[in-house]
Amino acid sequence: MFRDRTVSLVIPAYNEEETIRQVVEEFRTEPHLDEIVVVDNNCKDRTAEFAAAAGARVVAESKPGYGSALLAGMTAAKGDILVLVEADGSFRARDVIKLLVYLDDAGMVMGTRTTRQMVDQGANMRFLLRWGNVFMAKFLQLCWLRPSEPRFTDVGCTFRALTRATLQKITPRLRQTGPAFSPEMMCAALQERCRIIEVPVTYSKRMGGESKHSDTFARQAKTAWKMFRTIFRKRFLERGAPVPPPGEKL
Repeated sequence: MFRDRTVSLVIPAYNEEETIRQVVEEFRTEPHLDEIVVVDNNCKDRTAEFAAAAGARVVAESKPGYGSALLAGMTAAKGDILVLVEADGSFRARDVIKLLVYLDDAGMVMGTRTTRQMVDQGANMRFLLRWGNVFMAKFLQLCWLRPSEPRFTDVGCTFRALTRATLQKITPRLRQTGPAFSPEMMCAALQERCRIIEVPVTYSKRMGGESKHSDTFARQAKTAWKMFRTIFRKRFLERGAPVPPPGEKL
């Protein structure tokens, strides 16, 4: 609990049996977390079993995709505050408090992995990936320069915290199922006039496995294009009410 508000940690997982036990055990040492929710997103290994054994509550989401898993986890979580993190061990539990303290002044607090002094040796934040995130973040920032004047340096960082009230406001505007869900959350919060603050977090080498979205240049380029399209659509094609996908009603 943090200042009389319950806190849930949400971890999306797809075949993360190498790391999930260590991640859950590390974050269980964080005293402000009331529960840890691991989303089994069609895992074909023992991720769910290991997560439950480590003390997490496991929920299943059959709709594939990073965004689908995060939304399912946030919906299933019980906390007044939701903290999102990866299952690969690249983020540290000690940084949770950084995100929580700024929620007194914002509806969403973003972590950024682009502060060079906070990136550990061996972390998956090579030159092109780092500056690609900075470029995309500055594009998003420029799009909302008026009226929000945000300050961003990263659009792909999962490690973030938001209030339940913010989630309720932005959920009707969320439709991405893949990695573009990350900047879409930011855009949706800005559309709803929620304040967003960004703070540096430690970014470490993965404990195991490989990134599903940024392990090769081709995947990085594909992810970047999807993010760019999402930011452009949210700013210039969704003025006012959210725009549903073709054939779907809100």
